[in-house]
Amino acid sequence: MSRTSTYIEGTALSLEQAQSILEVKKLKGINRDDEKELLNYKKAMDFIAKYIGKDDPIAEGIIRELHKITVKGVRGEKADPGNYRKIQNYVANSLTREIIYTPPGPLEVPHLMREFVDWINRVEDMSPVLTAGIAQFQFVHIHPFIDGNGRTAWLLSTLILYKTGYDFKRLFSISEYYDKDRPSYYKAIQTVRNNNMDITVWLGYFVTGLRSPMEEIQEKGKQIIKQDTALRKIKRAGLNARQEKAIKYLLRKGSISVNEYQSAVSCIRRTAQRDLDNLMEEGIIKTIAKSQTDPTKHYVLL
Repeated sequence: MSRTSTYIEGTALSLEQAQSILEVKKLKGINRDDEKELLNYKKAMDFIAKYIGKDDPIAEGIIRELHKITVKGVRGEKADPGNYRKIQNYVANSLTREIIYTPPGPLEVPHLMREFVDWINRVEDMSPVLTAGIAQFQFVHIHPFIDGNGRTAWLLSTLILYKTGYDFKRLFSISEYYDKDRPSYYKAIQTVRNNNMDITVWLGYFVTGLRSPMEEIQEKGKQIIKQDTALRKIKRAGLNARQEKAIKYLLRKGSISVNEYQSAVSCIRRTAQRDLDNLMEEGIIKTIAKSQTDPTKHYVLL
């Protein structure tokens, strides 16, 4: 068995396609390996979810099992699920096929993985986020498996965070941010090797990648609270059907003008203005001017 390179990983599925697959919907025109990889990744996430908040050490067997789940039935026997590689592999750019990194030789892998796992279990007085970031880099640097190292590394980082109480499995996958711009991810990884193994730039990138979706979730939470507050006000005020429709428009668009109100609810201008004035009296909306160059009065939720 031989393999000349391990290509940069990632499927061609869109977010919508991925969601449909996870909802067990059959899609046409998609690569079945991509579909299987996604389902395998979900199984692996379910596998590590049981470790949330637990103090059990991370054993090599757990990492091997994560790899086995991740690549089973996708890479065939070439990936040798759950077993460390016995041949030399290479990391290459999937487009140019240029080799960008040569991992340690196969004979070094068992020893390097023992040291690596021992470090994970011994590290103290360090933020779990930094531990996960260092582990992410170190794992892909060792590149212990023939294939599937990238996905297994993300799962391992997630496992480290889960064990220390970071339970965000229902909100996002930590690889979500990095998958949006794969070249930047690999560039950040490569900075460590190009700077005498200085991991500072990579850790900054890794932490930013965690913070970004968390901030998005926080903003979505604020919008949900705002929507809930508006809907409760609607019920108390006993608004008419036009006003309820306009409020839903506001929740989607953020603001509404008299003309937009007319169009959204199909009424004359005088009726639109009266409805909006009533919503202001009820303390549900307020007026704003969009900008100095656009003096048109707009209404937004309070």
